[in-house]
Amino acid sequence: MFEGCKVPQDALLGKEGEGFKIAMKTLDGGRIGIAAQALGIAQASLDAAATYSHERKAFGAPISSLQAIQFKLADMASKVEASRLLTWRAAQLKDSGEEYGKEAAMAKLFASEAATYCAHQAIQVYGGYGYVTDFPVERYYRDARITEIYEGTSEVQRLVIAGAILKEYAP
Repeated sequence: MFEGCKVPQDALLGKEGEGFKIAMKTLDGGRIGIAAQALGIAQASLDAAATYSHERKAFGAPISSLQAIQFKLADMASKVEASRLLTWRAAQLKDSGEEYGKEAAMAKLFASEAATYCAHQAIQVYGGYGYVTDFPVERYYRDARITEIYEGTSEVQRLVIAGAILKEYAP
């Protein structure tokens, strides 16, 4: 506890009394990094699933010929690209010095949930092999899950987004 602690004026990170605001801005920037991490996990999951679907044969043909597999890959690819665009948008706003808190939360929320979804679908494509450590997709799932937790859980991201929207539309 820092009760009675005196900090010289030249050592302050911002104006006195604005520490919480500064801390929240730091979280906003970190959320873009987590979104990018989640995007990488989602992309790796898609890459692994698509590649494996060409290699694995069932009923005399690659499983990539099965509509169920194709639908999984299509949904994964759509979530990857949407995550990419949300992440780029948040980063672009930050780089241009504009407000980006809502967009960072949106990118982090969508990309982290997309990563978990894509990793889960990759495990499904791999079947029983998706669950063993001999293949990368079981790791992608573990890595994806944590992106929904740190820098604020998905529920916290929804609160940040809703708060910003309500502020935008306030009478």
